[in-house]
Amino acid sequence: MIKLKDLANMVDHTLLKADATKSGFEQLCKEANDFGFKMVAINSYPVALCRDFLKDSEVHVGAAIGFPLGQTTIEAKVFEVKDAIKNGADEIDYVINIGKLKEGDIEYIREEMQAIVNAAHEGGIISKVILENCYLTDEEKVAVCEIAKEVKPDFVKTSTGFGTGGATVEDVALMKKVVGDEVKVKAAGGIRDLATALKMVEAGAERLGTSSGIKIVEEYKKLQGAG
Repeated sequence: MIKLKDLANMVDHTLLKADATKSGFEQLCKEANDFGFKMVAINSYPVALCRDFLKDSEVHVGAAIGFPLGQTTIEAKVFEVKDAIKNGADEIDYVINIGKLKEGDIEYIREEMQAIVNAAHEGGIISKVILENCYLTDEEKVAVCEIAKEVKPDFVKTSTGFGTGGATVEDVALMKKVVGDEVKVKAAGGIRDLATALKMVEAGAERLGTSSGIKIVEEYKKLQGAG
């Protein structure tokens, strides 16, 4: 059974709402620090603000890039990555151009991934590729994961949480099967309780994107207390 500390350290504590304000980001950062979460997942604008809130913490600041639709140019996404790094980001999660994948333009997806992963790794930060699986066939999911095996982002990620569906155990298992130990898997979207979180971990996820991290940790504490 996974240790409580290790489970908490898989959580990317999320606040990606359009109406999020400074006080909300301050609370997010405090919660992430208090509970030992791995990262705060935010849009790119509040990166500098959250970096300041977490200046004495081990919690990472993660910027969402091309979020949530992925429908910006490669150049725009690379600029956003570099800007996030300049403002203090430790990690980025970018959304692929889903339309180009649906068109079968695999070379575009490879070029995009290479450019963004290069920008992240040159800046010394972690990169995650969001597939948004709810819109994809299994063949398309496999195709992106195969590219990831070549390009070597740090993670492939199931979802933004803004699509028509979130993470599924089946998708996590499929992605893990393709990437193996060369790339890690992040599950995000719809992870709202301990049972779901543990299923994702069992299927191969090493990060969990959720706004329910506190609830999940508290459930685990109760479970351990009952045991």
